[in-house]
Amino acid sequence: MGTPWASIIAGTTAVFSAVATGGAWLAARRANATAEAVARIERERWHADLTPRFSVNIDRGEGDRATLSVHLAGPLPLGHLDEVRIEVKQSDDMDYTPTLAGGPTPEQVAAQVWGPYRFVPRVNDADENGQVMPGFPLRVGAGQPRALERTRPPHWQEGDDREARWRDKWLNQPMRLVLTCRRDGFDPWVVPYEVDVPGRPRVRNL
Repeated sequence: MGTPWASIIAGTTAVFSAVATGGAWLAARRANATAEAVARIERERWHADLTPRFSVNIDRGEGDRATLSVHLAGPLPLGHLDEVRIEVKQSDDMDYTPTLAGGPTPEQVAAQVWGPYRFVPRVNDADENGQVMPGFPLRVGAGQPRALERTRPPHWQEGDDREARWRDKWLNQPMRLVLTCRRDGFDPWVVPYEVDVPGRPRVRNL
Protein backbone atom coordinates (compact mmCIF):
# COMPACT_ATOMS: atom_id res chain seq x y z
CA MET A 1 0.00 0.00 0.00
CA GLY A 2 1.45 3.36 -0.97
CA THR A 3 1.82 6.32 1.36
CA PRO A 4 -1.28 8.58 1.15
CA TRP A 5 0.74 11.64 0.39
CA ALA A 6 -2.28 13.64 -0.66
CA SER A 7 -3.96 13.02 2.69
CA ILE A 8 -0.78 13.87 4.60
CA ILE A 9 -0.28 17.06 2.63
CA ALA A 10 -3.91 18.03 3.10
CA GLY A 11 -3.71 17.33 6.83
CA THR A 12 -0.46 19.24 7.17
CA THR A 13 -1.91 22.17 5.25
CA ALA A 14 -4.94 22.18 7.53
CA VAL A 15 -2.72 22.20 10.61
CA PHE A 16 -0.62 25.05 9.28
CA SER A 17 -3.78 26.92 8.33
CA ALA A 18 -5.21 26.48 11.82
CA VAL A 19 -1.94 27.59 13.39
CA ALA A 20 -1.80 30.61 11.11
CA THR A 21 -5.42 31.47 11.89
CA GLY A 22 -4.77 31.09 15.61
CA GLY A 23 -1.64 33.21 15.36
CA ALA A 24 -3.50 35.91 13.46
CA TRP A 25 -6.31 35.88 16.04
CA LEU A 26 -3.79 36.12 18.90
CA ALA A 27 -1.92 38.93 17.17
CA ALA A 28 -5.19 40.80 16.56
CA ARG A 29 -6.20 40.33 20.18
CA ARG A 30 -2.84 41.64 21.39
CA ALA A 31 -3.10 44.57 18.99
CA ASN A 32 -6.59 45.40 20.27
CA ALA A 33 -5.41 45.15 23.89
CA THR A 34 -2.48 47.42 23.10
CA ALA A 35 -4.76 49.91 21.34
CA GLU A 36 -7.17 49.89 24.28
CA ALA A 37 -4.31 50.41 26.74
CA VAL A 38 -2.95 53.30 24.69
CA ALA A 39 -6.43 54.83 24.44
CA ARG A 40 -6.96 54.46 28.19
CA ILE A 41 -3.60 56.10 28.94
CA GLU A 42 -4.47 58.91 26.55
CA ARG A 43 -7.88 59.42 28.20
CA GLU A 44 -6.28 59.49 31.64
CA ARG A 45 -3.65 61.97 30.46
CA TRP A 46 -6.31 64.19 28.90
CA HIS A 47 -8.41 63.96 32.05
CA ALA A 48 -5.39 64.97 34.16
CA ASP A 49 -4.55 67.84 31.79
CA LEU A 50 -8.12 69.15 32.18
CA THR A 51 -8.09 69.08 36.00
CA PRO A 52 -9.92 72.28 37.02
CA ARG A 53 -7.85 75.06 38.55
CA PHE A 54 -9.57 77.36 41.00
CA SER A 55 -8.89 80.67 42.68
CA VAL A 56 -10.83 80.77 45.94
CA ASN A 57 -10.79 83.50 48.56
CA ILE A 58 -12.78 84.78 51.51
CA ASP A 59 -13.88 88.41 51.77
CA ARG A 60 -14.94 89.52 55.23
CA GLY A 61 -18.31 91.18 55.62
CA GLU A 62 -20.21 92.74 58.48
CA GLY A 63 -20.15 90.95 61.81
CA ASP A 64 -19.70 87.21 61.42
CA ARG A 65 -20.60 87.15 57.74
CA ALA A 66 -18.23 86.71 54.81
CA THR A 67 -18.31 85.79 51.13
CA LEU A 68 -16.60 82.84 49.50
CA SER A 69 -15.56 83.72 45.94
CA VAL A 70 -15.04 80.66 43.72
CA HIS A 71 -13.36 81.44 40.40
CA LEU A 72 -12.67 78.78 37.75
CA ALA A 73 -9.24 79.88 36.51
CA GLY A 74 -8.54 77.13 33.98
CA PRO A 75 -7.38 75.31 32.03
CA LEU A 76 -8.72 77.03 28.93
CA PRO A 77 -9.40 73.80 26.96
CA LEU A 78 -11.78 72.70 29.73
CA GLY A 79 -14.21 75.43 28.69
CA HIS A 80 -16.77 74.88 31.42
CA LEU A 81 -18.01 72.61 34.17
CA ASP A 82 -21.58 71.38 34.31
CA GLU A 83 -21.44 71.18 38.08
CA VAL A 84 -19.19 72.32 40.92
CA ARG A 85 -20.20 70.91 44.32
CA ILE A 86 -18.41 72.29 47.39
CA GLU A 87 -18.11 70.58 50.75
CA VAL A 88 -16.61 72.13 53.89
CA LYS A 89 -14.17 69.75 55.56
CA GLN A 90 -12.60 69.68 59.01
CA SER A 91 -9.90 72.36 59.30
CA ASP A 92 -7.62 70.38 61.60
CA ASP A 93 -6.58 66.74 61.92
CA MET A 94 -8.05 66.05 65.36
CA ASP A 95 -10.28 63.06 66.05
CA TYR A 96 -13.60 64.26 67.49
CA THR A 97 -15.13 60.82 67.82
CA PRO A 98 -17.09 60.79 71.12
CA THR A 99 -15.52 58.56 73.74
CA LEU A 100 -17.56 59.27 76.88
CA ALA A 101 -20.97 57.86 77.70
CA GLY A 102 -23.65 60.52 77.59
CA GLY A 103 -21.60 62.69 75.22
CA PRO A 104 -22.56 63.80 71.73
CA THR A 105 -23.67 61.16 69.27
CA PRO A 106 -21.62 60.40 66.14
CA GLU A 107 -24.38 62.07 64.11
CA GLN A 108 -24.09 65.26 66.15
CA VAL A 109 -20.31 65.29 65.77
CA ALA A 110 -20.64 64.76 62.01
CA ALA A 111 -23.18 67.62 61.75
CA GLN A 112 -20.80 70.08 63.44
CA VAL A 113 -18.53 72.14 61.17
CA TRP A 114 -15.05 71.90 62.68
CA GLY A 115 -13.46 75.00 61.23
CA PRO A 116 -13.66 78.80 61.11
CA TYR A 117 -16.44 79.21 58.54
CA ARG A 118 -19.41 77.38 57.12
CA PHE A 119 -21.96 78.15 54.42
CA VAL A 120 -24.97 80.05 55.68
CA PRO A 121 -27.52 77.24 56.13
CA ARG A 122 -30.24 77.13 53.45
CA VAL A 123 -28.82 80.17 51.61
CA ASN A 124 -27.93 79.44 47.96
CA ASP A 125 -29.42 75.97 48.63
CA ALA A 126 -26.75 75.10 51.21
CA ASP A 127 -27.70 72.24 53.51
CA GLU A 128 -29.03 72.78 57.03
CA ASN A 129 -25.60 72.34 58.62
CA GLY A 130 -23.78 74.70 56.27
CA GLN A 131 -21.47 71.91 55.15
CA VAL A 132 -22.46 71.32 51.53
CA MET A 133 -23.12 73.68 48.64
CA PRO A 134 -24.95 71.80 45.87
CA GLY A 135 -23.60 71.80 42.34
CA PHE A 136 -23.71 74.87 40.12
CA PRO A 137 -22.34 75.40 36.58
CA LEU A 138 -19.24 77.49 36.00
CA ARG A 139 -17.30 78.64 32.95
CA VAL A 140 -13.55 79.10 32.77
CA GLY A 141 -12.82 82.72 33.63
CA ALA A 142 -16.02 83.18 35.65
CA GLY A 143 -16.83 82.93 39.32
CA GLN A 144 -19.64 82.58 41.81
CA PRO A 145 -20.01 84.12 45.31
CA ARG A 146 -21.43 82.07 48.17
CA ALA A 147 -22.44 83.34 51.62
CA LEU A 148 -20.44 82.27 54.68
CA GLU A 149 -20.77 82.77 58.41
CA ARG A 150 -18.54 82.10 61.39
CA THR A 151 -19.09 78.70 62.94
CA ARG A 152 -20.54 78.33 66.42
CA PRO A 153 -19.23 76.05 69.17
CA PRO A 154 -21.13 72.76 69.53
CA HIS A 155 -24.07 72.92 71.91
CA TRP A 156 -22.49 70.34 74.23
CA GLN A 157 -19.44 72.53 74.84
CA GLU A 158 -19.68 74.19 78.25
CA GLY A 159 -18.28 77.30 79.94
CA ASP A 160 -18.98 81.01 79.90
CA ASP A 161 -15.96 81.51 77.66
CA ARG A 162 -16.99 78.87 75.11
CA GLU A 163 -17.37 81.41 72.29
CA ALA A 164 -13.92 82.89 72.92
CA ARG A 165 -12.31 79.47 73.19
CA TRP A 166 -13.97 78.41 69.94
CA ARG A 167 -12.70 81.50 68.09
CA ASP A 168 -9.20 80.98 69.45
CA LYS A 169 -9.25 77.34 68.39
CA TRP A 170 -9.61 78.26 64.72
CA LEU A 171 -7.40 81.33 64.75
CA ASN A 172 -5.01 81.19 61.75
CA GLN A 173 -6.55 77.90 60.60
CA PRO A 174 -7.55 77.69 56.90
CA MET A 175 -10.97 76.79 55.61
CA ARG A 176 -10.65 73.37 53.97
CA LEU A 177 -12.86 72.57 51.00
CA VAL A 178 -13.35 69.73 48.57
CA LEU A 179 -14.69 70.71 45.14
CA THR A 180 -16.24 67.88 43.13
CA CYS A 181 -16.37 68.88 39.48
CA ARG A 182 -18.40 67.24 36.73
CA ARG A 183 -18.62 67.66 32.99
CA ASP A 184 -20.52 65.44 30.58
CA GLY A 185 -18.27 62.85 28.95
CA PHE A 186 -15.60 62.91 31.67
CA ASP A 187 -15.02 61.21 35.00
CA PRO A 188 -15.45 63.60 37.95
CA TRP A 189 -12.54 65.62 39.28
CA VAL A 190 -12.10 65.92 43.05
CA VAL A 191 -10.09 69.03 43.95
CA PRO A 192 -9.09 69.74 47.59
CA TYR A 193 -8.50 73.39 48.44
CA GLU A 194 -7.33 75.31 51.50
CA VAL A 195 -8.48 78.93 51.77
CA ASP A 196 -6.65 81.38 54.01
CA VAL A 197 -9.00 83.13 56.40
CA PRO A 198 -8.48 86.91 56.59
CA GLY A 199 -7.94 88.46 60.00
CA ARG A 200 -10.13 91.11 61.44
CA PRO A 201 -9.59 94.50 59.79
CA ARG A 202 -7.54 96.91 61.81
CA VAL A 203 -9.36 99.94 63.20
CA ARG A 204 -7.49 103.21 63.15
CA ASN A 205 -8.59 105.88 65.59
CA LEU A 206 -8.59 109.36 64.10
